[in-house]
Amino acid sequence: MAVEQLTTPSTHSPPRQGIGVSHIVFFVIAASAPLTVAAGGNPQAFAVTGAVGYPLAFLVLTAVLIVFSGGYAAMSRHVTNAGAFYSYVAQGLGRSLGVGTSFVALVSYNAMQIGIYGLFGFTAADLFKSQFGLELPWWAYVLACIAAVGVLGYRRIDLNAKVLAVLLVIETAAVVVFDAAQFLNPGPQGVSATPLSWHALTTGAVGAAFCFAMAGFMGFESGAIYGEECRNPRRTIPRATYAAVILMGVFYAVSAWALAVGAGPGHVVGAAQEHGPGLFFALGEQRLGSAFGDIANIFFLTSLLAAILSFHNAVARYSFALGREHVLPVALGAVHPRHSSPHLSSLAQTGLAGLTVVVFAVAGLDPLATLFTWLTNLGALGVIFLLTVVSAAVIGFFARNKRGEGLWSRVLAPVLGGIALGAVFLTALINFDVLLGTAKDSAVTWSLPCVLLAAGTAGVVFGCFLKSRRPHVYTGIGHGAEGGTQLSDGVTAEAQV
Repeated sequence: MAVEQLTTPSTHSPPRQGIGVSHIVFFVIAASAPLTVAAGGNPQAFAVTGAVGYPLAFLVLTAVLIVFSGGYAAMSRHVTNAGAFYSYVAQGLGRSLGVGTSFVALVSYNAMQIGIYGLFGFTAADLFKSQFGLELPWWAYVLACIAAVGVLGYRRIDLNAKVLAVLLVIETAAVVVFDAAQFLNPGPQGVSATPLSWHALTTGAVGAAFCFAMAGFMGFESGAIYGEECRNPRRTIPRATYAAVILMGVFYAVSAWALAVGAGPGHVVGAAQEHGPGLFFALGEQRLGSAFGDIANIFFLTSLLAAILSFHNAVARYSFALGREHVLPVALGAVHPRHSSPHLSSLAQTGLAGLTVVVFAVAGLDPLATLFTWLTNLGALGVIFLLTVVSAAVIGFFARNKRGEGLWSRVLAPVLGGIALGAVFLTALINFDVLLGTAKDSAVTWSLPCVLLAAGTAGVVFGCFLKSRRPHVYTGIGHGAEGGTQLSDGVTAEAQV
């Protein structure tokens, strides 16, 4: 039987775009939304976990992710694919597992991006009501945001990078000013190193503390997604990954420490339970005046916009990679002839986000307690699982061919990183009810992780189907960038297997 030949539309070969290390770092850090972590995540972590030593969790995870990145960055030097995790697992553990991974990634990144819309809608509605007396439903602001993100996602990636750079600088400046104010004018206990001690961390719910801290790093792994759009992916992706991990880890640890210093280590848990996210703004206003609270609230909104845009771009590129290889509808693998963007994948993600928000709005569900909390925790759990699986994929990939990489990158880093990340995943799963704020036997607590299980299982089964019924498609799984259909100059990449 003749093997069907896959055709490559000419629109799959646009000019290479010139994004470098700094651009990718902006995408990665913007996805974690620094002001959102500082103002929203940190107070919530203190309140829920009761761990005064929560800032130390960021530093511990920084070390873990640096170790993980030893293998991850090494593999990125040999595999350049917009599918990132999908292609890594396909080439390291097998194509069917790669498809299963891609389905989990699509669910996870979509959940993260769409979930953040819930917090955006809640924050925008509250801000415009308090500042301008304008009362509109939360979903009206979200739909407007979806439209804006859709327009940006449709256009060139370098335009997105410029927008994210501006937003990231603004929100980072707000957090730096807040941190400096707390250390220069500390709370009743002065500048104390207690929040950085292991004892202070373990006196609370340490497992949940690591889960909250891990959520702050969401997006660090997405640098590889932009490999096909880099000037020199073999050097750019590893450098951007290490830079993002170190910058985020240190920055978030200092910000959490500043929050504890401002309230006082002995009072921060109680203050966080009383004020919630408002603690950041309250402490800021105490030391910097009421104007800081007003400005920071606006920056908080732009921080969410930056995170949404960054995740939108990641999802669009995953869909593009799967469409290019005919795992998803081939139209999703098209590239805009002028903007050099995966425009149809971007439109598909925009449509899915809009539909999901409409469903939640019609059902009358709370945007913060359901849309945001359910979906972002689902997404974070999925990404932690993906990191663990990729660690195993790195070992499998280099087991067949060392490709000039050392023992640390090929074996030691992925083994140590995989063990540590596996422990974080199990901890997150065990503490999922704490993260959701639901009962342990609640249907939501167990059904959300089952969504990831169902997605992964469906992907593996579909991969097996492709192997038996569509071998011409199965053969290309995880190898899209090698076939000349990349987000670059249309020149086939160097053979990577």
